[in-house]
Amino acid sequence: MTSSKKIKKIKPILFCQVIVLIAVSFYFFYGTHLARHALASDNSQPLKLNRLKKEKSPYLLQHADNPVHWYPWGEEAFEAAKSQNKPIFLSIGYSTCHWCHVMERESFENEEVAALLNANFICIKVDREELPDVDQMYMDVIQAMTGSGGWPMTAILDPQKIPFFGGTYFPKDELLEVLQSLSDAWKLQPERIKLIGQKVKNFLESRNQLSVDSIVLNESILKNAHKKLLSLYDQLHSGFGTAPKFPPTMKLALLARIARRSGDTTSKKIIEKTLEAMARGGIYDHLGGGFHRYSTDRQWMIPHFEKMLYDQAALSKSYLEGFQITNNPFFEQVARGILDYVLKNMTGPNGEFYSAEDADTEGEEGTFYLWLKDEVKLVLNKNEFKKFKTYYSFSSGSNYEFKEKKLNVIHLTNTPNSRPYAIPILEKLFRHRAKREKPFKDDKTITAWNGLMLGSFAKAFQVLGDDKYLKAAKKSALFLKENLDKNNSLLRRFRAGSAEHSGTLDDYAYLISGVIDLYESDFDSNWIQWAIELQKRQDNLLWDKESGGYYFAEEGAHALPVRKKEFMDNARPNSNGISALNLLRLYNATLDVEYKNKAKKIFEAIGEKLINFPQAYAQLLIAFDFFSDSSKQIAIVGPLKTADPILKALKSKFLPNKIIAYRKPNEPTSLPILKDKITTEGKTTVYVCEENRCKFPTGDLKKILELVNEKKAYKL
Repeated sequence: MTSSKKIKKIKPILFCQVIVLIAVSFYFFYGTHLARHALASDNSQPLKLNRLKKEKSPYLLQHADNPVHWYPWGEEAFEAAKSQNKPIFLSIGYSTCHWCHVMERESFENEEVAALLNANFICIKVDREELPDVDQMYMDVIQAMTGSGGWPMTAILDPQKIPFFGGTYFPKDELLEVLQSLSDAWKLQPERIKLIGQKVKNFLESRNQLSVDSIVLNESILKNAHKKLLSLYDQLHSGFGTAPKFPPTMKLALLARIARRSGDTTSKKIIEKTLEAMARGGIYDHLGGGFHRYSTDRQWMIPHFEKMLYDQAALSKSYLEGFQITNNPFFEQVARGILDYVLKNMTGPNGEFYSAEDADTEGEEGTFYLWLKDEVKLVLNKNEFKKFKTYYSFSSGSNYEFKEKKLNVIHLTNTPNSRPYAIPILEKLFRHRAKREKPFKDDKTITAWNGLMLGSFAKAFQVLGDDKYLKAAKKSALFLKENLDKNNSLLRRFRAGSAEHSGTLDDYAYLISGVIDLYESDFDSNWIQWAIELQKRQDNLLWDKESGGYYFAEEGAHALPVRKKEFMDNARPNSNGISALNLLRLYNATLDVEYKNKAKKIFEAIGEKLINFPQAYAQLLIAFDFFSDSSKQIAIVGPLKTADPILKALKSKFLPNKIIAYRKPNEPTSLPILKDKITTEGKTTVYVCEENRCKFPTGDLKKILELVNEKKAYKL
C-alpha cells in the first residue's frame, strides 16, 4: 500500500475528529460562559399550536398534546425558521423507544422546557420509521460529533437544515442548559455557527465519496471476511463482540454461504452455537414467541424488551437456514415460534404486518415480561414449579433487579431437547401473563419491513411446507400492491386508511426481495413481473449513473441538503446489498445482462472497504457470494403431480445461489428462463443451467440434486 493511499484513508477519520473537537468545544464554551448571561427570550411571536394532531404516525401522535409547539417535518417548519431567523430543534425517535418516552415525560411535557423551546426554536418531531432518510442523515452527524448514536436523537439545525450541534437523550436540567446556551450562541456568534455548519456540510458530502481503488472480484474477498469474523467471534457466549449484543443475522447468513462452498466446519459450529445461545437466552420470549431487539449483556440474558418486525423477519430466516443446514429440530421450533408470534400479535385484518411492540408498560421497561419468583410459584403447582425450574432460570432466584425487586427474565437453562416437556407449563404462564397490561403496539405498516417479513413467510413455506405461512406471505403482498404501490409510485407507510411518504431504497429493495421469494414459493408469474416492474422504477429513481450504487432516497426527497448513499449494514441488511442480490436473481430469471452489470458496479463502488471492513458489509458479501459462485437457473416444466416432489426437495435444501422457475406443460410464459423448455415424453423435466448454458435435462431427483449442488468451491 502506497503512502498516498494511507493518507486517503486517514483523512475521513481526522475530519470526524475535527467535528468532535468543534462540537465539544462549542458546547463547553457556551455552556460555561454564555449560560450565565442569558438574553431575554423573544416572546413577540404569536402563540404557535402543536401541529401533530393531524398526523398518522403513532409516535407523532404520542407528542400531539405536548406544550411544545411541534411541527412535522415539512415546508411550513422550514419557512418559519427562515422568516423568524430561528434555529431548528429537531427531535427524532419512534413510538416503541423507551428513552424517547423518558425524554417526553421529563422534558417535552414540562412547561419550563416547552417555554424555552417555543420562544427560541422552531421545533420539529420526526418518526424515524416514516422518514428514514432524514434519520440517517442526521444520525451520521451525531455519530461523528459524539462517537455514538441512538434515539431519541436531538439535533440543532440552521434554517438551511444543516446541523451544528447534536446528541441523543438529555436529562431535563442538562437540556435546559444546552438550549439556553445554544439560543444565546445563535444570537451572539452567528459567524461561528455558520463555520461549523459549513464543516458539517462538507462532512456529509464526503460520505458519498466512493472507492477510487479497483479490487479484484474473487473468492479472496470471502476468505478475508471469514478470517475477520472468526477473530470477532465470542468463544464463550457465541455471537460477535461484547455487550450490547444485537442478533448477528447477516453475519450468520454470510458464514453459512462460506461454509457451503468451502466445507468449513468451524463456520457451521459458530452458526449452530449462536442460534442456540440466542434461543436459550432471555432475548427470546419463551412464552409468547418472537425476539426482543437486543441483549444488554454478553450472555443473551437480559434484553432491551421492545419487539421489532424487522427483527422477527431476519431471525425467522436465520433459524430456517439453520434448520436447513443442521437439521436441528430446535431451530424449527424457534422459527415457528417467531412466525406464529407475528401471525398472532403483529398482523392486521388485511394481512398487513405491524411495526413494533413497546418495551414499556406501566411506565417502566420490561414489566410485561418480568416475573417475581413468588408469582410463578402462585401460578404453578408444586410439581409444575419443580419441573419448570429445572428447565428455566428460577433455580437461582433472580437475574434482574429493579427498584429493589428481585425479578426474572425467563431463559432456558437445560438442553433445548427438554423444552417440549415444559410447553404445558409455559402455556399456563402465558395465559397468566396475558392478564397484565399489554405493551403499546405501533400498528403502522411499513413497506420495507413488510417486504422482509413476507419474504420470511415465503421462505418458511418453502422449508417447512406449511400452507399458513404461504397464505400470510401472499396476503401481505396483495395488501402492499393494493395500498402502497399507487399510480406507479411506491409509498413507505400505511396507517388509518392513508398511504404517505415516498418509498426509499429500503422499501424497493426489501419488497423486491420478498416478492421474488414469493414467486419461488407458488410460481405465480404475477409476482416475478411485479418484481421486474419495481426494479425498473428503483433503477430510474435511485441509481447513480456516474459512480454506481443506489441513493437511499429520490432526488429532492424531504428537502434534505445532501443526498445520501449507504453500503454498511445496521440493524437491518443494507439495501444496496439486498439490491445487488435482487439484481443477480433477476438476471438469472430474465437473462438480462444489465442486471448483472449493475450488481458488479455496486461491488466495485464500495471497493476496498469489502476487504478492510468485511464485518460491516455482510449483506453485500452475501450478494457477492452469489455473484462469484456458479449460481443456478433451475427451470422445471411438467404436471404439478409429478413436479411437486421435485419442487419440495429443491425448496427444502440450503441452495442460496439459485433461482427456481416452474410452469405446467403448454402454459404460456414470458419469463426467459422458462422459454423453449419442454417436457420429455410428457414427464416433469428439470433444466439446471448456468449463464443460460444448460446441463442435460432430467427428471431423476437424485441427478437433479447432484446438478444443483455443484458449486464453485474454494479452500480457506
